[in-house]
Amino acid sequence: MAAELGSIMSDIRHSLLRRDALSAAKEVLYHLDIYFSSQLQNAPLPIVDKGPIELLEEFIFQVPKERNSQPKRLNSLQELQLLEIMCSYFQEQTKDSVRQIIFSALFSPQGNKADDGRMALLGKLVSMAVAVCRVPVLECAASWLQRTPAIYSVTLARTLVDDYCCLVPGSIQILKQIFSASPRFCCQFITSVTTLYDLSSDDLIPPSDLLEMVVSWIFEDPRLILITFLNTPIAANLPIGFLELTPLTGLIRWCVKAPLAYKRKKKASLSNGHLANKIAKDSAAGADKDCHLLYSKLHLSVLQVLMMLQGHLTEKNLYGRLGLVPFDHVVTLVEEINRLSDELNPLNASKEIELALDRLAQALQVAMASGAFLCTRDDLRTVCARLPHNNLLQLVISGPVQQPTHAALPPGFYPHIHTPPLGYPAHAAHPALPAHPAHPALPAHPVQTFIPGMTFPYRPIR
Repeated sequence: MAAELGSIMSDIRHSLLRRDALSAAKEVLYHLDIYFSSQLQNAPLPIVDKGPIELLEEFIFQVPKERNSQPKRLNSLQELQLLEIMCSYFQEQTKDSVRQIIFSALFSPQGNKADDGRMALLGKLVSMAVAVCRVPVLECAASWLQRTPAIYSVTLARTLVDDYCCLVPGSIQILKQIFSASPRFCCQFITSVTTLYDLSSDDLIPPSDLLEMVVSWIFEDPRLILITFLNTPIAANLPIGFLELTPLTGLIRWCVKAPLAYKRKKKASLSNGHLANKIAKDSAAGADKDCHLLYSKLHLSVLQVLMMLQGHLTEKNLYGRLGLVPFDHVVTLVEEINRLSDELNPLNASKEIELALDRLAQALQVAMASGAFLCTRDDLRTVCARLPHNNLLQLVISGPVQQPTHAALPPGFYPHIHTPPLGYPAHAAHPALPAHPAHPALPAHPVQTFIPGMTFPYRPIR
């Protein structure tokens, strides 16, 4: 079988060597389309062997097979034509299974010198697909984001943010419009950008245009962020190093850390003298206010999505088995909040710290109640022990974190949280009090008549 495959690939290669770069690129896609279509008739998930990948590297990414040969370089016009060839191929191929396997063969990282060119071309292809709304390419990119290590996924996300949020003002509207064309891609894109922009530094605060777009998508349909989770076969143990099934953890991080991160950014700007004049200060204050309103709106949407999850987890038989908000991510988030709080000085950022902890407490309580966050009471108390005091967070820590084993709960069930705090046992039922004798009827009071024209005597206290 391997010898037969090698012979086929060798024959294809020799036929392509006589062609120019663009003609060879178009032809290699044609040949591999036929090859994988026949493979899919024999196996639902054929393995992509080394031979097809080497052909693609040589004739798409221009990586020579001979080690001593110099790599060919396409000029800008040829590269644009190559992107058009690839876009047209994915648009015209009607079988999704063939599209997906060709896309995977093209762009799955191989750990070799072709990976840089592979990622650069992928970014340009997806950016073009967004611009001209090529849905098949976006759907393939969504699958690629899901099954590729996160380090590559955030690279693609950064390329799209640079193209549509930074290079040309107003171009974010083009990216915004793909919400209705490919919600699945939008879900994976949100997961990628929340992984990339973790607010750990001022450079990693999401651009305001990106934030506004993400919030508008989610506020319009909060179920958007559950698309991958609802449409993917799931095991209880998820692979490490890949994007999460939902962007929930990243969105919670955005909402919780935003008050502190923007305060840190403002403090750094003042100390560096970047806001020296009144106009600059007013402009920055207005932009920050708009962003804070967006984060409040986003926080509400995230809580709404968390409340939906219990029914979905129960339907998939994953309630109590799969934490969509992983415990180790919450530990990291709490450490980041603690570090930011210490850095900002609680005396100068008390409002921001209070807001961040309120949002954290709300997200944890709703996530625990819906089964999205699996944690024992003792573990949660240990994790949050070093955080500044917050009344709402104390209530969450004191209440039951995880209910005892029970049958599947109906959707919408919300566990009872009003139990006594730790150290205060529940009171025993009081004995019934004897009934009081009936009081004699009191005389009716006269009705007070309201006289509109009467003045009310007022004398200030001296």
